Amino acid sequence: MRKTILLGAMFLSSLAFTQQKSPVVGGDRDIHGCIGSAGYTYSQIKNDCIKVFGQKIKLKEVGSDKSSTSMTAVIFSKDMKRAEIFIPEGNAKSIILDKEGKSKMWKSGSYIKETYMLVPFKKNGYQIKKDDVVIYQ
Repeated sequence: MRKTILLGAMFLSSLAFTQQKSPVVGGDRDIHGCIGSAGYTYSQIKNDCIKVFGQKIKLKEVGSDKSSTSMTAVIFSKDMKRAEIFIPEGNAKSIILDKEGKSKMWKSGSYIKETYMLVPFKKNGYQIKKDDVVIYQ
């Protein structure tokens, strides 16, 4: 009788152990459905999940005192009046910059504390400035 009870308890405890849910791979979807662990970030301009490192326009961090440097990407709206930059620091995943009139630069709005600007650099490149200091190019 003791053996039956002991075997039954062992069987039930093994069932309880195997019933526990393990974390689901890719279960880290954000509010837009983008899976961060797979490298996806939501783009406000594209209104879709994208891989930042897979974009055409990529800029490298400059003047960093860290042991490694980061990169960012730039996405333009179809009419080229808005640009989206993906800065790895801070709370926002991306920042929208607006171009006014015939200006050749895109600038962040007053909704954020720092001023970000995207300006043409050399022949086909760009620079991102934070409070007039170049941080990516």
